[in-house]
Amino acid sequence: AEIALTDGKTIPVIGDFIRFVLVYNPGAAFSIGTEFTWVFAVLAAAAVVLIAWIAWRVTSRGWMVALGLLLGGAATHLGDRLFREPGFGRGHVVDFIGYGNWFIGNVADIAIFAGAVMLLVLTLLGIRMRPGAAIASQADEAQSRAPSASPFETRSSVPPAP
Repeated sequence: AEIALTDGKTIPVIGDFIRFVLVYNPGAAFSIGTEFTWVFAVLAAAAVVLIAWIAWRVTSRGWMVALGLLLGGAATHLGDRLFREPGFGRGHVVDFIGYGNWFIGNVADIAIFAGAVMLLVLTLLGIRMRPGAAIASQADEAQSRAPSASPFETRSSVPPAP
């Protein structure tokens, strides 16, 4: 995007509905909060750490994909915030996909949106992050309800003598 669109060039993809145009965004979505770029860098770093921590414990493939999309998008935005101009922690995100006159985004934004939609769908469908953990916890709970023998008591299948 930076090589093909550096001179202010716009490339129509689907007429004016989808087009490639280069913009450096110091803010969040829709360029909100342009004066708080460093805050977005801190939030992106926290999101990367939190999502990675959660993803490490997930066993559901659907949740893994959704969290992977979120992690990839957040990590990409964090990289832009840390290493692009105008400086460390204040970098601008490279946006290049124009959606009509609504907004301009990038592939990381698409990944974040898709991951968020997947999380919503998985939640609404009742799909757990760790399906096996629910079964194991139910078994543990059932076992804890069962009467337990004293450590000094032995159980025998032979009835006591009269």
